[in-house]
Amino acid sequence: VQLQASGGGLVQAGGSLRLSCAASGSIASINVMGWHRQAPGKQREWVAAITSGGTTKYADSVKGRFTISRDNAKDTVYLQMNGLKPEDTAVYYCSAKRFGTLAHMMAGATFGSWGQGTQVTVSS
Repeated sequence: VQLQASGGGLVQAGGSLRLSCAASGSIASINVMGWHRQAPGKQREWVAAITSGGTTKYADSVKGRFTISRDNAKDTVYLQMNGLKPEDTAVYYCSAKRFGTLAHMMAGATFGSWGQGTQVTVSS
């Protein structure tokens, strides 16, 4: 499945953005989907994940501020980001692991499908 991420932009600290990750095919049977991010000069890090059953997990740095959801009817995964901070500035990538697990996603395993990334910039 091919993934297309969108929704990034420039926002002031405290603001909100909603990222979308549209898949080229059905996501209903994909075990786990998630979001990662990579800030300049830093390694890519996992942000949030959601299973086909609706179980969600979040990195401690975004817990309580970000919400991941999936709409199987639209083959799209979303990342609602509230209370944005300058340290959230990064390129955000969505990924899908049809046969992977939450552990794989949280560990940043590179197998599976990846979107092209969307830039999120938070100004102070």
